[in-house]
Amino acid sequence: MKSKYVILASALLISVATFAQKDQIKSAEKALKGGDAQGAIAILKDAENLVVNAKDVEQAQYYFVQGNAYLALADKKTDESKNLSLSAESYKKLIDVEKASGKIKYSTQAAASITEIKGKLINAAIADSKESKHAEGAKKLYDAYLLDKNDTINLYYAASTAVNAQDFDLALPMYEELKKLNYSGKGTSFTAVNKISGSEDGFNNAKERDLAVKLGTHEKPKTEAIPSKRGEIYKNLALILVQKGRSEDAKKAIADARKANPDDSSLILTEANLYLESKDFETYKKLVGEALQKEPNNADLVFNLGVISANSKNNADAEKYYLKAIEINPNYANAYLNLAALKLEAEKPIIDEMNKLGTSAKDMKRYDVLKGQRENVFKGVIPYLKKANELDPKNEDVSKTLLGVYKALEMTAEAKALKATM
Repeated sequence: MKSKYVILASALLISVATFAQKDQIKSAEKALKGGDAQGAIAILKDAENLVVNAKDVEQAQYYFVQGNAYLALADKKTDESKNLSLSAESYKKLIDVEKASGKIKYSTQAAASITEIKGKLINAAIADSKESKHAEGAKKLYDAYLLDKNDTINLYYAASTAVNAQDFDLALPMYEELKKLNYSGKGTSFTAVNKISGSEDGFNNAKERDLAVKLGTHEKPKTEAIPSKRGEIYKNLALILVQKGRSEDAKKAIADARKANPDDSSLILTEANLYLESKDFETYKKLVGEALQKEPNNADLVFNLGVISANSKNNADAEKYYLKAIEINPNYANAYLNLAALKLEAEKPIIDEMNKLGTSAKDMKRYDVLKGQRENVFKGVIPYLKKANELDPKNEDVSKTLLGVYKALEMTAEAKALKATM
C-alpha cells in the first residue's frame, strides 16, 4: 500500500515540473515580446535541467524561444558574435529534436534564422576586418562555416583573416582542416554591375546573372575563372609549421599535398619557397627548375634564381636570370634594381686599387685608367636605375643611388632634375 503512494507522489512531482516548465517558456516568450531578451534567457536558464525530460514539442519550443532571445540580444549588438553563435546552437538543437520526433513546427523558421545568422556573422567579420580587428573577424567567419560546412569558402577566409591578424595558433587548425578537406576554391565567378548601386554583384551561376541583365537591373556581365587556392593554403600551413619549429611537419604537409594534387604547379612553388626559407638553396633550385618546366614564363621564379645565384657569388648566372625576368616582364622593377646593384659591385675592387695608389707618374697613369673603368661601371648602370626609378618612383634607395651616380659622373643637369622629384 505504501509503495503505491510513492508511485503516485512521483507522478505528481513530474506533472508539477512539466507544468512549471511550460509556464517558464510562456514567461520567457512574454519577456521577449516585451523587449526583455536578457530576462527571457534568465527564465529559460532556470528550466534548463528539466528540458531534457520534457516532451519533444516542449523541447522544440524551449530551443526556439531561446534561439530568438539570443538573436534579439545580438541584434542589439550585445556580445554580438557570442550571442549569434548561441542562437544558432539553439536553433540547431531545435531542428535535431523535431527531426527525431518527426513533428515539424519550428524547423522552417529556425533554418531561415540560421541562414540570417550566417549572413550577420559574415557581415560583422567584414566590418571587423575594415577596422583591422582581424582575429575577431576570423572567429566570426569560422562560426559562419560551422553553421554551414558545405560553404567551405568561409573556412578559407577565416584562416586567411587569422593570418592577417598574425594569430597563427588560430589559423593553424583552420588550415589543417582545409588540407583534410582537400579544399581548392577553384571555380568560376559570375558577376554583373548593379545599375543602382554601381557595385559588382556576384551570382551563383550564369543563368541567374544573365536573367538580372535581361531584367535590366544589372549590366556589364563578366565571367572569370577562380584559380586554385591549394598552393596558398599549403604555403601558409607550411610557413606556420616552420615558425613553430616544425619544419619536418611542414615538408611532409607539402609532400602529401603534391601526391594528392600532382598537376597543381602552385604546390611545387610552395615546396620550393619552404626550402628557400630553410636556406636549402640546392633543393630550391631543383624544385624551381621543375616548376619552370611547367611555367617557363613565371618572372618571379626566374628572378628568385637570380637572387640565389647572386648570393652564391655566381654573378654571371644572376645577370642571366635578371635579364630573363625582364624579358618575361619588362616592368619588373626589382630585376632592374638588382641588375644595377650587381653591376655596381664591380666598383669596389676599382676603388680599393685607387686608394692604394701613390703619386708617382706610373700610379697617376693607372689612376686615370681606373677612373675611366669606374665611370664605365656607372654609365652601365644608369639605364637600369632610370627604369627602376620610373617603375618605382617612391623607392628612395633607387633615387639616391641614381643621384649618386649622376654626381660621380658630373651629370649636373640630370642630378638637379632628379633631386627636384625626390
